[in-house]
Amino acid sequence: MDLEKRPAADLRKRPATPAPERPAAQADGCLVVAIRLPVRILALIFVVPVRLLWDALVAVGRVLRDTVLRPVGRALAWLGHTLVVVPLSALWRCVLAPVGRALGLALAFAGKCLFVWPWVALWRYVAVPVALGVGWLLRMLLVVPAVWLYAYVLTPLGHGLAWLGRMLGAGAAGLGRGVRWALRMLFVVPAVALYTWVLAPVGRAVAWVARGVAAGVVWLLRGVVLVVGALLRWILVVPAVALWRWVLAPIGRGVAVVAREIGAALGHAWRVAGYVSRAVWRCVGRLLRWIFVDPARWVYRSVLTPVGHAVRDHVWRPAADAARAVGRGTRQAVAAARQSVRQARADVRRALFGAPRERVPAGEVPQGRRGPEDAKRVL
Repeated sequence: MDLEKRPAADLRKRPATPAPERPAAQADGCLVVAIRLPVRILALIFVVPVRLLWDALVAVGRVLRDTVLRPVGRALAWLGHTLVVVPLSALWRCVLAPVGRALGLALAFAGKCLFVWPWVALWRYVAVPVALGVGWLLRMLLVVPAVWLYAYVLTPLGHGLAWLGRMLGAGAAGLGRGVRWALRMLFVVPAVALYTWVLAPVGRAVAWVARGVAAGVVWLLRGVVLVVGALLRWILVVPAVALWRWVLAPIGRGVAVVAREIGAALGHAWRVAGYVSRAVWRCVGRLLRWIFVDPARWVYRSVLTPVGHAVRDHVWRPAADAARAVGRGTRQAVAAARQSVRQARADVRRALFGAPRERVPAGEVPQGRRGPEDAKRVL
């Protein structure tokens, strides 16, 4: 539990932190202002007809797409599917695939008969027995004699030759040590002395002279490089920098300003042309609506709809009710005639063949008939 007093809150108003000042927009120069207005006027004059034509082409393209191209495309797709895909699928499924499977089975069977089974029989009944016989013959003629020769001739001879080689090796080792000492005393010791006392001092002197010569050459080359670099700087770099700074950069800035203003003017003109085109086409659409759509709608609502309702209520419905009543009476008459025909056919059958017998279940015995047990009991 914290028993220490917390410091009182500071209720004094703190001064508001000033918001960071935004850099003021850079004012355009007089050249920019002088170029902007004519360019925008010319762009508006040339862009408005293009925008009107563009909007008209877009509307016509949408109408053609929705009313002509899309139904024609669907019809062509259905026609292609019906005339090409369905026949080809049926041909593949019902003709080519069964024929291909039958040909594959026939070719597989023929290939087995011509290539697989003869080679299998040749391998199993000819090559394998011949190979087993040849292997046994070679083993008896070569392997067994070779094993006997190795065990009883070559092994003892090899042991003797190994002992003789060890003896000769010991003598050759002693001779080699003597020859090595002689070669060391004749070549190695004189060569080391020659390197230590003759070649090393001479090499150090030559290296010192070479370092001095190299330092002089480096100093000379450095001076030549500095002179040539200064000449190239004053001949090429300084004029190029001056040309870029005082000629190309101002021209580029002017061209950039003109291009930017032309682009901005084209953008403003395109947007203004959009507003103008929208207003023009809206006005044209409203005129077309007043000329064609509203009269057609009025004719449909005020003339065609009441006439259609009257025809439906006073012509079609009574005719339909009468047709339904006639159909109902016809069905009843046909049903009555069918029932009469059935009854007449049943009467004829009963008159010719008698009444049909009643079916008795298998578990029950009629009262009029007696079984064998009842006959025995009576006797």
